[in-house]
Amino acid sequence: MQRRDLLRILGGTALSAAAAPAVLRGRYQLFAQSPDAYSARTIGLMQESRVVDLLCQFAFADNREPGTPRAARWLQDPNSFTAADFAVFRGSGVKTLALGHGPADYEAALRWTSSWNGFIASRPEWFVRVDDATDLANARTDGRVGIMITTQNSDHFRTVADVATFHQLGQRLSQLTYNFQNRLGAGFLENRDGGLSVFGHQIVEAMQRVGMTVDVSHCADQTTLDAIAAARKPLVFSHGNPRGTMPDYPRCKSDEAIRALAAKGGVMGIAFIRFMVRPSAPVTVEHVVDQIDYVIRLVGAEHVGVGSDLDMAGLGAPIPKPGETMAIANQANFDRYRPYYAADGGVHVDGMNHPKRLFDLTEAMVRRRYSDATIRLVLGENFIRAVGASWAA
Repeated sequence: MQRRDLLRILGGTALSAAAAPAVLRGRYQLFAQSPDAYSARTIGLMQESRVVDLLCQFAFADNREPGTPRAARWLQDPNSFTAADFAVFRGSGVKTLALGHGPADYEAALRWTSSWNGFIASRPEWFVRVDDATDLANARTDGRVGIMITTQNSDHFRTVADVATFHQLGQRLSQLTYNFQNRLGAGFLENRDGGLSVFGHQIVEAMQRVGMTVDVSHCADQTTLDAIAAARKPLVFSHGNPRGTMPDYPRCKSDEAIRALAAKGGVMGIAFIRFMVRPSAPVTVEHVVDQIDYVIRLVGAEHVGVGSDLDMAGLGAPIPKPGETMAIANQANFDRYRPYYAADGGVHVDGMNHPKRLFDLTEAMVRRRYSDATIRLVLGENFIRAVGASWAA
């Protein structure tokens, strides 16, 4: 890469005379909040790759903020989302992100979907709703960010016909269950896993018929295997790490499930939740790459991607008010997560609680001597292939 090309790539960041020598040495400090410098190769790969985060929840509510949290404020009043706010998203290097909401029921899902459709439509210069394989594969040379409307539960499907309704409203991926039993199957916190139900089979069939990706990230083991067996098209673990690196950890996926997923052409997204990456601290980007290495050795480089399960700022869950606990921590059987926290109380991997965390991941893959082709597969090409195939008629 020529120096002039690198300067063009970095055009959205502030260049200073003090930083110029770092550019000449092939490394550059991209943002003031971190002393880390990234190689020219990493910066080029992030710029040129079609980067997909299959679970980036935009902005979690931070209840330490006065007034309405920004996440809710932006949806209520899209004009409150400013050019400075968008610069964070564009600077992340992510070309497409999936929202991953968990609506409680049909009406809640309608409200949430409508809000996001309104937000995206109000900012067409910055965002585009990802509706088809062409949108997903777009390199976003115009600088916009693609948003996939996706959910982490399927409780809003009252009937099989509701799948087509939500597809028409823009939903392109649905996780069959969250942590507990629903009409489709069992989540991993459920006491008993009875597998995919009759209704679950019907919903899987309907999703694949209309072109909606089946996600089984939070499903319990038998429900996961049943859903994979029922699928005719590729399906995903949008965010689900390999259990081979986390022995006896039920939230992560077994080798059997990963092999079955790969046999259907599917892809698993590696999550950046610290207690899904390593049983105890310290937990760094190198341990995240260990997860990628494991999947590559098990089923090949074509079946692993990124599903960070963080918002753009690096939060892993809504931050409660002072003195309160995260709502999810009050769930039954939550101890199966075996949670532990960062110094600031977050659930992120150390050093990856910032918008440019995929630069950190890419730099770590460069250090592991991954080829450019493999890095591009992990950053987005695998999900583009698998999700695109699941949407095909």
